[in-house]
Amino acid sequence: MSDSSAFSDRFWVTADGLKLHARDYAAASGPARAPVICIHGLTRNARDFEKLAPHIASQGRRVLAVDVRGRGASDWDSEPGHYIPPLYASDILALIDALGIARAVFIGTSMGGLITLVIAAMRPAAIAAAVLNDVGPEIAPEGLARIGSYVGGGGPIAGWDDAAAYAKRINEVAFPAYGPADWMAFARRLFTEKGGVPVLDYDPGVSAVFKKPELKPGEEAPPPPDLWPLFDTLQKTPLLTIRGETSDILSPAIAEHMRLAAPDMDYVEVSGIGHAPMLDEPQALAAIDRLLKAAP
Repeated sequence: MSDSSAFSDRFWVTADGLKLHARDYAAASGPARAPVICIHGLTRNARDFEKLAPHIASQGRRVLAVDVRGRGASDWDSEPGHYIPPLYASDILALIDALGIARAVFIGTSMGGLITLVIAAMRPAAIAAAVLNDVGPEIAPEGLARIGSYVGGGGPIAGWDDAAAYAKRINEVAFPAYGPADWMAFARRLFTEKGGVPVLDYDPGVSAVFKKPELKPGEEAPPPPDLWPLFDTLQKTPLLTIRGETSDILSPAIAEHMRLAAPDMDYVEVSGIGHAPMLDEPQALAAIDRLLKAAP
């Protein structure tokens, strides 16, 4: 893996006036290839790709690792109801339009994978290839409940040791082999420093998506949207799904359904990892490299 970590800060403005940020990693010299758009999960940010992005850029592809609205260096939205995949997808399409990018390889972790599915529906021609990292057209309810139990909170964090302890407490089930240095590095991705104190680097309003709507007596909650038709659109391009072996978001049953529905899809499980692989694991990297060789 390349040790290069150089990137430029790229900003763009959404249709509703928010200023959003992406890390822009220049491609190494070589033939022109479709760039790569990396999209993080619900409470994460572009720093999740700080190892993967330079690795891909070293192979001759430009990489844009985005901070979706409400995360990282991107503006927060005053309306929590705007924290939904269709708006995130529109924001990312605005970025590629501003940069004159017609097609890209999309790598989406968790929520980022759902955003990729929406982009496939909104503008299928924009997707040259795709990687779904530990997510599919359905989400296992037990994993959704686990994430809902902590999103928007964090408790008192007095310093970076507390931040690392928080990172371990929330994520140890997914990364049982991590040690103290790993958890400190993880904390540096999750938190930013304000006033000398680490704070989670996302708007607590993103938790609004977990709030159940108030129902009238006798009224039933609406069913979750059916994303399988979006998955059908996505599999018309080179497609890779990566699953953490112990993931509680992409269950074995959902993964098997995806493999049956998309027999040409590449698939790999990362041993000993839950939700979600960081994509610097050897198994994940080898699969991503394989997809990128097949992509335009």
